[in-house]
Amino acid sequence: MRRTSFKEMNCSIAQALEVIGDRWTLLILRDAFRGVSRFDDFQQLGIARNVLQQRLEVLVDNEVLVKVPYSDRPLRFDYQLSDKGRDVWPVLQMLYEWGEAYCETPGERIEFSRPRCGHQGSTALVCATCSDPIDSDTTRLANSRTS
Repeated sequence: MRRTSFKEMNCSIAQALEVIGDRWTLLILRDAFRGVSRFDDFQQLGIARNVLQQRLEVLVDNEVLVKVPYSDRPLRFDYQLSDKGRDVWPVLQMLYEWGEAYCETPGERIEFSRPRCGHQGSTALVCATCSDPIDSDTTRLANSRTS
């Protein structure tokens, strides 16, 4: 099945979905944050080789992952998170928390721990200016860009 492209849509959410909006892509990124970096290890997700290759190419082309050679013969690569890729972290954490709250998730749990303070991690969205909570009751989506 061919995906609908959002490239022409003038919306930051649509543009982000163009890069990371595929379900396999989010699982690839989840595993990258767990330390997975090699093609064969990503394949443990159960993803077809051609689909994995295409998703990795999109992430590399969009500078979310960086290809780093680890073998010359045969030529093989690690796929490592870039700064741009590491900035996806809060999106994955919020998606995880939403899944924990509203979806049945049997089996192994992911633990978000903060080694620096020792607390279990959970995400709280707050205004960077006034520190008030950011949620759908206190925040509105509005068009403001005219380019």
